[in-house]
Amino acid sequence: MSETKLTLPEDVGRALHDADRLAVLHELHVLDTPPDIDFDRISRLAAAMFGAPFAQVSLVDADRQWYRACFGVEGLTQTSADISFCAHTIAVPDRSPLTITDMFGDERFRDNPFVTGWPGVRFYCGVPIMVRGQPIGTVCVLDDKVRDSVDPSLIQHLQDLAETTSSMLVLKDEARVRARTAAALMREEWRHALTLEAGKVGSWVWDIPAGEITCNDTFRRVLGLADGGAVRVEDVAAAVAPAERKALTSKIINSLKTGVDFEAEVRALASGTWLSMRGRVYQRDGAGRAMVMMGVCIDISDSKQNAEHTKLLLRELNHRVKNTLAMIQSVARQTLRQNPDPQQFLEAFSGRLRTISDAHLLLADRDWSGVQLHEVVAAELGRDFAVETPRLSAGGKDVALPPDHALGLGLILHELTTNAHRFGAWSGDEGRVDLAWEIEDSPIRGLRMHWVESGGPVVSEPKELGLGVKLVKRGLAKVLDSNVELVFGADGVSAEIWLPLPPA
Repeated sequence: MSETKLTLPEDVGRALHDADRLAVLHELHVLDTPPDIDFDRISRLAAAMFGAPFAQVSLVDADRQWYRACFGVEGLTQTSADISFCAHTIAVPDRSPLTITDMFGDERFRDNPFVTGWPGVRFYCGVPIMVRGQPIGTVCVLDDKVRDSVDPSLIQHLQDLAETTSSMLVLKDEARVRARTAAALMREEWRHALTLEAGKVGSWVWDIPAGEITCNDTFRRVLGLADGGAVRVEDVAAAVAPAERKALTSKIINSLKTGVDFEAEVRALASGTWLSMRGRVYQRDGAGRAMVMMGVCIDISDSKQNAEHTKLLLRELNHRVKNTLAMIQSVARQTLRQNPDPQQFLEAFSGRLRTISDAHLLLADRDWSGVQLHEVVAAELGRDFAVETPRLSAGGKDVALPPDHALGLGLILHELTTNAHRFGAWSGDEGRVDLAWEIEDSPIRGLRMHWVESGGPVVSEPKELGLGVKLVKRGLAKVLDSNVELVFGADGVSAEIWLPLPPA
């Protein structure tokens, strides 16, 4: 076959480049796709009906003819539009078939390389494939022998094949679109499901006439519903604790009637988990009856627990504040009684108030759940208390102290420390304090602490107990079974403190 370039008539050129025609062709997304056995059958059937050696299902683009199916010629996939017989077929004004019984006798084709060379075409009959009113290609038969005429019934059968081809092209394109849409929807559903699962959100859709609920795994899990199988409305109602079931039902009925979204807090019967149920009517029929309701279910147990914890904490805080204010008032009155001079009162009271304040800050930072012993000791002796010096040795196992223990022990250590600086071991240059403690497990679990002063001035037990001594002896008054032994020895003050601890 030669490389001869033919000049197409103007009407054929216009038909080839018609924008509407090309738009329909390209929207089918069929050009350059793999072979399809359904179209191969069309070409074989056309050849068999005409008793011809060649038949084609061709799609004609602006500058080429592409073979959707090509019977009788192996390996031929496309040709240039300028040598395309089918380009002339789609240009026929009334979209009627184009039949050429002798190609040499038609000046449009006598120089076509498919006529002058291989495969030596002498006869052609083509019918346009019409899609959405546009000729996008043809079903055609070709023969290497001249024919005197063509039976009209054969042409009618060829038109039927062209219409069948048109339907197949459209249906296959729609199937591809549906498949792409379904795949996109599936990806979106997966993304949506992952988002809901990550957020621990149960989702549900209620088909109201059928009484069935479609839901995700999270919804089943939080309500304790069985995996797999249909979920009935009755199943969901039975999975809700009886105390909240009636209120939930009432809110749903109201939503069905009024169209207002419903929201209810319920407990799952199986686990006791608190859930927030929300939903709305999504679809109604022509009579206004609710057909579909959809919504979400969120585990709010943590929020409920946090709210209850906050409530208890505020109650505990109110109680502690009242007790602390009473303690401060008592300490202030007694400090004032012992120190009538304003400056002395200010110094003594400020230190005690600071001790109470420090203990409260530690407790508040931990939601009043307790404080570590090391923190209480560090508040009076400094963060480096465990580093032994010539003036101080302190150490022992750390342990958690309940609020009353921490507050009372902090006040005792403050008074012992203040007394050591003013009158005891730390009032001179040679004195020393040894502070040690251990955790005892028998007969009951408790903390035993030893405060021993040495190297300071000689001390004697006062005839009248001062406020500091009273605070040491009574600092743990609120801790049942606690005890403080205070000894005024020749070598300095010593104290032994015992307080029970909660079970480990």
